[in-house]
Amino acid sequence: MSESTIPELLARQARIHPDRCFLRFEHLDLTFGDVDRWSDDLAVWFHSLGIGEGDLVPLMMPNIPEFVVSWFALCKLGAVATMVNTAMRGPALAHALDLSGSEVVIVDASLLEPVRSMEPELTMINRLVVLGDAGPATPGEGFELVPFPERGAVGASAPRPQRRIVASDSAMVMFTSGTTGRSKGCLLSHRYAIRQAELMVEHLGLRNDDVLYCPFPLFHLDGSVLTVMPALVLGATAAIGDRFSASGFWREVRSFGATVFDFMGATLTMLHKAPATDADAQNPVRLAWGVPVPEFAVEFEDRFGLRLVELYGSTDAGLPIYQPLDEPRRPGSCGRVIASYDVQLFDEHDRPIRPGEVGEMVVRPNEPSIMSKGYYGMPEATVAANRNLWFHTGDLARCDDDGWFYYVGRRAESIRRRGENISSFEIEEVLKLHPDVLDAAAYGVPSELTDDDVMVAIVARPSTDLDPSSVIEFCRDRMARHMLPRYVEFVDVLPRTPTEKVEKQTLIARGVRATTWDRERA
Repeated sequence: MSESTIPELLARQARIHPDRCFLRFEHLDLTFGDVDRWSDDLAVWFHSLGIGEGDLVPLMMPNIPEFVVSWFALCKLGAVATMVNTAMRGPALAHALDLSGSEVVIVDASLLEPVRSMEPELTMINRLVVLGDAGPATPGEGFELVPFPERGAVGASAPRPQRRIVASDSAMVMFTSGTTGRSKGCLLSHRYAIRQAELMVEHLGLRNDDVLYCPFPLFHLDGSVLTVMPALVLGATAAIGDRFSASGFWREVRSFGATVFDFMGATLTMLHKAPATDADAQNPVRLAWGVPVPEFAVEFEDRFGLRLVELYGSTDAGLPIYQPLDEPRRPGSCGRVIASYDVQLFDEHDRPIRPGEVGEMVVRPNEPSIMSKGYYGMPEATVAANRNLWFHTGDLARCDDDGWFYYVGRRAESIRRRGENISSFEIEEVLKLHPDVLDAAAYGVPSELTDDDVMVAIVARPSTDLDPSSVIEFCRDRMARHMLPRYVEFVDVLPRTPTEKVEKQTLIARGVRATTWDRERA
């Protein structure tokens, strides 16, 4: 078990594997030596701006090399990268930027306008380090615009700042999705990042010859902690895509030489529903991990010649549950608790429940610094989530007699219909089995009979003529009668939070509209 910091681990790999590819982007490969030297130079330059130990610095960039190198450079100063979601706008963006208390934001030129538009709401920030063409200054603008330095611009003779940091020191702030309120910034340590990577290597059987591919944002846990960091731990390659695209996914996998990729939400469904080709199994992937593993898992594995592995985790808690690689998959289960954690299921009074019953997942560590230190600048939220010696995830699950956990859904997303509690996740799981459904969300809307009625929003596969009554007939034999949706709404896209979770409050606020199909009036 390593007690290294991120800079120490990077220096070690640069010394052992100076010419081995560490970061792979579409048009650029960077070796461990490249990344160590570039982040060294950038740390010197950031230090000249007054950035130092303990400073939180917002980092707002797409999936580009400068994101990772800036993060590592800040770590070398003992500073903390506040990884801002690039989709944030308006008050949510102002909240994320101001939360850091920083005077400086490191921002890509493509994302400059949203930051500029919030200038009146930003109380601390007065300097923007801009990668790319910032364009002309806005009249009356109060920001100082500083160009991001070109690679190699800092002279080799420039003095290197020396900082003594330890594994428990903070390395980043990463935001949760904020489905029920303001996004919360999880304060995460060097040890959190490295140990989560080590646990992934152990429980997923990752190898130093793997190319770990992620098409999701670097500001998300999947991109940074669960892709870049395992590559750093192993001396392997992290291949970072620009974004997930069902049509371009396998082309990018092949061009990167990816052997492992991660998935989330409806991504497997979209890949599965694409027309089959003779080349489907002609890809280098051996393993894919993520959540959820769908019912068509075996068919997907056979078609694409790989193995799917499910797990459970969150930014706050890390990854406490993995599907054991040496045991058969149990359909619907995300796996068993690993030794580094303790996980229980509690009722609403924080009392343990019996196997088979549904309760809230609560987590605590058996090792130091492998969970979030708390929500930065939000002490009330930190205390609310950590009570009675447990971190409360807000996720509902059940556990069988053998200790396998089955995710049921978010506590806040449970639908109450005529005295029955319904899991929106279980409804969505069935809907996504339909061959013409690309994505779906289930939620409750007010009923004239008290409680809720079930409503679903569906994204249909292009060029299909999906009928709502046929969707209900498809569901009828696959779910309990009380779970059958009353309302069906077809949408082009589901609204999502900055961390790609479906924003159900937006759907609930829309409610039943003139375009909504009503099963009881059909």
